Formats: sequence, structure tokens, C-alpha cells
Amino acid sequence: MAFNDLLITEIFHSLQGETSLVGVPFAFIRMSGCNLRCTYCDSSYAFKGGKRYRISEVIHYIRPFQVKHVLLTGGEPLLQRQTPTLIESLSLENYQVSIETHGEISLSKLPKNVRIIMDIKTPSSGMSRGGFQKNFQFLKPTDEVKFVIASKEDYLWAKTLVLSSQIPTQEILFSSAVPALNSPGSFPGIEIHWLAEKILQDRLPVRLQIQLHKYIWGPNRQGI
Repeated sequence: MAFNDLLITEIFHSLQGETSLVGVPFAFIRMSGCNLRCTYCDSSYAFKGGKRYRISEVIHYIRPFQVKHVLLTGGEPLLQRQTPTLIESLSLENYQVSIETHGEISLSKLPKNVRIIMDIKTPSSGMSRGGFQKNFQFLKPTDEVKFVIASKEDYLWAKTLVLSSQIPTQEILFSSAVPALNSPGSFPGIEIHWLAEKILQDRLPVRLQIQLHKYIWGPNRQGI
């Protein structure tokens, strides 16, 4: 693959379904490849394959969306060495760029103006390896940290980390996860109302999020 090529699964226009910018129109760039295999993953189709794009082609593709915000997601965007260059190129086009990463790969080379959403893997993911901790030093107060809560164990684990004061961001996000209809039993699952009550009961300084896009278009619809 040429130095300026990127391997991308899909590019689409939709509303941001999560984070503090929920409901805001975005251009989504889903990059191919991931080195984790989480039990609750909802984008396993991005593990392999994809189409090659030059950075200039990506910018040309998203320009008609007429949005201010771009999210790089995956997969795991930081597996591709061209990702920091893509972020810089998008910033030069006056896009406000966010990147979703599992935090197991160093964040040290990311441009300072990108908004990082670190998706810390909880025990139910089967991929909770602790590598994210070395990247806390690179997080800014304006970045965000996300936990997918799929069991009571996940909640207690995430609660302990939140209350440890190790997380340097102002936004900490909790999402509930339930097993997919076609793969029951892959993880315990948790109901959204239970999670909401626990957050209130424990006075946690977190934001509950519900994946807005799935409520609007259903579990299999990514965008419009």
C-alpha cells in the first residue's frame, strides 16, 4: 500500500450517536483493521477488507456532506500509519476531527487539535488488557473516555477506575450493551435503566449515552 493510501471500510454522512456531540451531523470515516476481538463489537465487518483511498480522495468524498465535524473510527484507526497525516489534512480543510481508539496503541503521534475518544475495554469485552493506561498522559481535558458496560462486573470495574482520579478528561461516557439477537450469551448484558439508576445511586461524574443512531435507524443502519 502506498504511503498516502488508507484502507477504509466505509465513508458516510450521519448524526453522531454518542459522545458529548450526540445529535450533531458528522462525516464518518470507518477505517479497516483491528487487533482486538471484543465480544460486544458491533462493527466486526471492518476487521478485514476495505477500499484504498488517497487522502485527497477522502476529502473530495466528504465535501458534499457540508459538515464541520469528522470522526475517524474503525476498526482501529491507529493501526494505519497514515492516520495522523489524514487528521492534519482534514484540519487544514477546517474540519473539526475526532478519533475513536481503544487506547492500546500509542497516542503520542496524534496532532494536538484532534479530539480523542478512548474506548476503554471492560472485562466483558474479553480484551481488557490495561494497555490504555500508558496513554492517559496524552489525553487532554477536552478529550473523552468511553466505557461499554455489559455486566455488573464491568460497572464495578469502570466505577473503580473513574473514582481513582486517573482519567484526565472532563467527559466520561457510560454505554449499556445487550447481546445481539443473533448471538445471545456472548456476554451477560445490562439494561439501560439499571445502569442509569446505578450512576445516580453512586453519584458518578459520568455521562450516560444510548447510541442515538440505533434508536433512530435500528441496529444495522449506520447513516443516511
